[in-house]
Amino acid sequence: MKRVDDFRLTFGKKEFVPILVGGMGVDISTAELALEAARLGGIGHISDAMVNDVSDRRFDTSFVKDKTRFYKYNIDNADKSSIKFDLAVLADATRRHVDATMQAKRGEGLIFVNCMEKLTMNAPRETLQVRMASALDAGIDGITLSAGLHLGSFGLLADHPRFRDAKLGIIISSVRALQLFLRKNARLNRLPDFVIVEGPLAGGHLGFGMDWAQYDLATIMAEVLQYVKNEQLGIPVIAAGGIFTGSDAVHYLEMGSAAVQVATRFTVASECGLPADVKQDYFRAGEDDIEVNTISPTGYPMRMLKSSPAIGAGIRPGCESYGYLLDGTGNCAYITSYNRELALHPDGKNIVVMDKTCLCTHMRNFKCWTCGHYTYRLKDTSRRNEDGSYQILSAEHIFKDYQFSVDQQVALPALVEVD
Repeated sequence: MKRVDDFRLTFGKKEFVPILVGGMGVDISTAELALEAARLGGIGHISDAMVNDVSDRRFDTSFVKDKTRFYKYNIDNADKSSIKFDLAVLADATRRHVDATMQAKRGEGLIFVNCMEKLTMNAPRETLQVRMASALDAGIDGITLSAGLHLGSFGLLADHPRFRDAKLGIIISSVRALQLFLRKNARLNRLPDFVIVEGPLAGGHLGFGMDWAQYDLATIMAEVLQYVKNEQLGIPVIAAGGIFTGSDAVHYLEMGSAAVQVATRFTVASECGLPADVKQDYFRAGEDDIEVNTISPTGYPMRMLKSSPAIGAGIRPGCESYGYLLDGTGNCAYITSYNRELALHPDGKNIVVMDKTCLCTHMRNFKCWTCGHYTYRLKDTSRRNEDGSYQILSAEHIFKDYQFSVDQQVALPALVEVD
């Protein structure tokens, strides 16, 4: 019976344990989590989502406070078009985050940064280019392009000295998305180094409509693998979304996947950035406590816990401090919904916004509990303490369980004696 450790992900002449830990944003996939994956021979992800805030937390900078102070005059204004990101500050924050992570890297694995196209930041092209270029400047091993088709992203990097050196890949949910990407970038003569196929059971934003349940990862993987083979592209294809055990991973590796990307089980790792009490909410979740809704201003459906405080919250848009989802004209779907409710309740009291949420503020405050489909199985991966809480796991324990487990088994952590 095969284990994940019987396979290897190959980039050029180097081999890696075929496990990628996904890039959960706003420092949920912390540097510590990514570093553990790399130390163990796999690939870890950090994220550049809300990187100014992440820098403030990691390095005691004051980027968010400074931005809030600068745009304080606009807080009560419904028009957010004047709010811009200082590109020099954005570059500084990105370089700090990436450089500190890369300086701390040990082991034979790699560190990638997850870069979301949907972080439009009132200047989609300019801010995306700065984030990607600054990450390459700071020595990141690779960039995973996510949350969007990224049809122009390679073009933004074409003049960077590391454009053909760093590992550049993209997350897709269909063969058509890959075909569009390759067609758009054909003139650059630069294929992606890897393609991650994310199925409908993934956590957070989904690359599907509300009909997501009609799709399955195995079918999409087979289609993408066949297309890559027929076109003789030689691109490693990586399966992601709903891969809960080592045996699940082996299934995809045997069908031709070069590796697997996993994240849900790492949400309850000690190295994960979620607060301790939120990790317990993930452990306690039942299958009926998880939903796919449309409250994200990005326009993508989003999987999350129904108990997320972000659902139904009616807080004032925090664009002066954040504003990561403002489009190129300074608009965001949450602002529209909030202003609609404010017009109905001009006193500003007891505002409830059900159809959208202020994703920036709630993600920053860990109140938007996005999760994978199998989050309800997390309780089966740990031990329950006498007080009803669950034992927090180490990233190494989870990684090695994926790497060495067989027959759909999940290794429980060592029993901790409580005095």
